[in-house]
Amino acid sequence: MSSISMSVPILIIALIAAVLIGAFLGWLVSRSIGANKITNANDSAKRIVRDAEKEAEILKKEAVLNAKEKWYKEKSRIEKEVLERRAKADDLLKSARDKDVEVGRKVDLLNKKEQDLKTVESDFATRQRGIEIREREIEESLREQNTRLEKIAGLTQEEAKRQLHTNLIDQVRMEAAGAAKEIREQAERDAEKEAREIVLGAIYRSAADTTVDAVVTVVNLPSDEMKGRIIGREGRNIRAFETLTGVDVIVDDTPEAILLSGFDPVRREIGRMAMNKLISDGRIHPTRIEEVVEKSAKEMVTIVREAGEQACFDLGIHGVHPEVIKLLGKLHYRTSYGQNVLAHSKEVAMMCGLMANLLGLDPVLGKRCGLMHDIGKAIDRETEGTHTELGAEFVERYNEPAIVVNACASHHNDVPQETAYPVLVQAADAISGARPGARREPLENYIKRLQRLEELADSFKGVSKAYAIQAGREIRVIVENSQTDDLAASILASDIAAKIESQLEYPGQIKVTVIRESRTTEYAR
Repeated sequence: MSSISMSVPILIIALIAAVLIGAFLGWLVSRSIGANKITNANDSAKRIVRDAEKEAEILKKEAVLNAKEKWYKEKSRIEKEVLERRAKADDLLKSARDKDVEVGRKVDLLNKKEQDLKTVESDFATRQRGIEIREREIEESLREQNTRLEKIAGLTQEEAKRQLHTNLIDQVRMEAAGAAKEIREQAERDAEKEAREIVLGAIYRSAADTTVDAVVTVVNLPSDEMKGRIIGREGRNIRAFETLTGVDVIVDDTPEAILLSGFDPVRREIGRMAMNKLISDGRIHPTRIEEVVEKSAKEMVTIVREAGEQACFDLGIHGVHPEVIKLLGKLHYRTSYGQNVLAHSKEVAMMCGLMANLLGLDPVLGKRCGLMHDIGKAIDRETEGTHTELGAEFVERYNEPAIVVNACASHHNDVPQETAYPVLVQAADAISGARPGARREPLENYIKRLQRLEELADSFKGVSKAYAIQAGREIRVIVENSQTDDLAASILASDIAAKIESQLEYPGQIKVTVIRESRTTEYAR
């Protein structure tokens, strides 16, 4: 037992010694291995450094070679560019030298021309002085001759000029009047008979009725009690009616009647229709008035369209745009000098068609031109411009033929007449407006126009007396036989007509007749 207890510490000590000896031996081995690794690493590092130095030397040599190659290339390019620029500079220098030579040659030429010009100017100045001397001599000679002529003639130079100018003007006017008279007589001999037959035939075959409208429409009432109902409490009804229709309602002492007054015949007709409906219905108050006026306005649109369609149907005109038809219908409620414009247009259209047929032209196109020639009067109160301009623009907008457009624009000579149809329209328009009874005007204006017409004719030299006849359609001028010859009478007629055109306003046309007669009286004893 004691031997076993003694052997255990010895065993432990032996184990510890064995461990220590193992650890020491391990340290010695590991140290030997680490030294070998360090030696190997140092050798490897030295080898890598040597390889890197060799590679760096190679790269350095390659970089030097590349740099030298680039330097040689850049040097070659620069040398080539220098040579090219030097060649261009040589060319420019040569061109500049050539130009200097050319400029020098031109300068020499200009100097020579300048010298020649100075010589010419000197010669011209010498000749100019000679001409001036000669002109002074001629002027002096003319002055002396004029002085002698003035003494011989007893007239100054200005008086002689004026007398010569007057004589030449009179002579030229006489010759022109003679030529014009001869041409006019020749034209009248050739065309008067045929023209008379064409125009008269058209007039006799056209018998359109003329409707005369006024600015006042009379509405009959069943009794005077209705006037109070139309006026309404505190005038409410009459104010509403006037506001909605645009016409004035005149309630006066006229028994069983009131007046509708307005310059727009379409509005006046709408007012008449609405007033008759209100009177028949008996219910008169602002709301009812508004309903009836609106209904009457719609009916008026239909009536206007039907009037235009009827006019086209009566004349045999087809293919007219609905807007043009509507405007033609409005002409039924438009008057000119008291003449209904739609009736006048139909009358003009009929005569244009007849005259076109007699002349071998298209009668339907002639009727179309005549019917639409005054269409601008339907809108001339609403838009700025003359009825010829407005009518031409309107029909052109709705694709009417160019001949119709020109007829609308030129029938009062506002623009040139391009075909024969506007001439027919102008003639038919004058015939329709000039026939007796077609138009009316106040008596006072009529008398003043006749007096003014006679005064214009009396203002001319050589006129003995002037008479306006045929309701102002003709002026007859009696001249002094001793002061006016036949050619002067022809000139006088033209001058009077021109003055009438420029200073008077009149419907249709005015005929100017100059009468010159010679009377010789003897007595048988």
